Amino acid sequence: MTYRLNANSKNFQKVLIKKVNKRSVFSDKDYNVAKKIVLDVKKNGDKAVLKYEKKFNKNKKLKTNYENIIKNIKKLNPKVKKSIDFAFQRILSFHKNQKSKDIKFSDKLNNKIDYKHLPLESVAIYVPGSTASYPSSVLMSAIPAIVAQVKRIVMVNPGYKGNQNPAVLYAARRCGIKEIYSIGGPSAIAAVAYGTKKIKPVNKIVGPGNSYVVAAKKEVFGDIGIEAMTAGPSEVTIVCDKYSNPEWIASDLIGQAEHDILAQCILIAKDKKILQKIKFEVSKQLKKIPRISIAKRSLINNGILMYIPSDVKIIEVINKIGPEHLELNTKNYKAFIPKIRNAGSVCLGKYAVMAMTDYGVPGTNHILPTNMTSKFSSGLSVSEFIKKISYINLSKKGIESLGPSAITLANYEGLDGHAQSIIKRIRRK
Repeated sequence: MTYRLNANSKNFQKVLIKKVNKRSVFSDKDYNVAKKIVLDVKKNGDKAVLKYEKKFNKNKKLKTNYENIIKNIKKLNPKVKKSIDFAFQRILSFHKNQKSKDIKFSDKLNNKIDYKHLPLESVAIYVPGSTASYPSSVLMSAIPAIVAQVKRIVMVNPGYKGNQNPAVLYAARRCGIKEIYSIGGPSAIAAVAYGTKKIKPVNKIVGPGNSYVVAAKKEVFGDIGIEAMTAGPSEVTIVCDKYSNPEWIASDLIGQAEHDILAQCILIAKDKKILQKIKFEVSKQLKKIPRISIAKRSLINNGILMYIPSDVKIIEVINKIGPEHLELNTKNYKAFIPKIRNAGSVCLGKYAVMAMTDYGVPGTNHILPTNMTSKFSSGLSVSEFIKKISYINLSKKGIESLGPSAITLANYEGLDGHAQSIIKRIRRK
């Protein structure tokens, strides 16, 4: 973490935002590549999907058959299965509390309005794969849909040379997902958006992915739904003080940085000495992890050490950048809570660590808004898989009493047809 920022320096906020925005979700080049692939799949269907699978993942089959699922799952360590089962129950228990209640309203004129929550008919969850494995992402995407009672849940997850990760397949099976496709990238997004001979389209697609996947989701949005946020390269902001354990904080930063070379780690403190101690610990611990090259590039290119002398200014900066993950590793963290408005999730105190939330064992969701989008969006939840419909039943007395106001507004807006459709119903014979 070589980039340092001092809150007392000139143009501090301008430099900060420029540095944070440096990691754009996708470039124009990425978008153009993704758009080209989406249009190809939209036009040529399975043939195009298979072409890209052979090119990028050495795959020759699109759908994962039951025998292949069982064969792969048998390879999985029982301890991993047990951990997936444990996380499944924790995530399910928490998300069950997110169920929405229908609303029934009536007035003295006997007008009745119902506001009902209905599950989407079908969704696809995108789970990154190929040479990587993220069973936790299966649970995070599928469980809210299960709670919402979505009937058809499809998983798209790229394998490599015909093999998908056994933990990912086990998590999918634990969630009751039977329709699984070994496809990935923009072609997978297009396939579930527009459908092919082998793949029926869905109403919505959710789940994290690389810049090409994010670009493809933006391209198909409007034809199908996507999450109301950007789930791009991961990020964490950690606020620490002189009481923080430098060894622990350093490991938190490295844990985030090893995700991706585009991951971003920001460390904030009022104490310059603790910043220096943590920086030393990061250098020391980096040498001991297998993904050192990824973590090191992430920290060098996107890491920021910030000296900010006051809590007021720290809160201002947090709300300005709206981090995906926020760790308040300070003695007075409770004082920050009411003032934090923008963040995907907030870990409170020295034992609440982002790495725990990544695996769902606390129960919360790890698919969260990134790139400052927490200012207007939230993490994935049951509500992403629910649509709302209003049912209006007006009585004769109701339209006669309410109608004149609507007629006045219709006339004001120059919409005579609107006014007449109301007038005809309240005109006395």
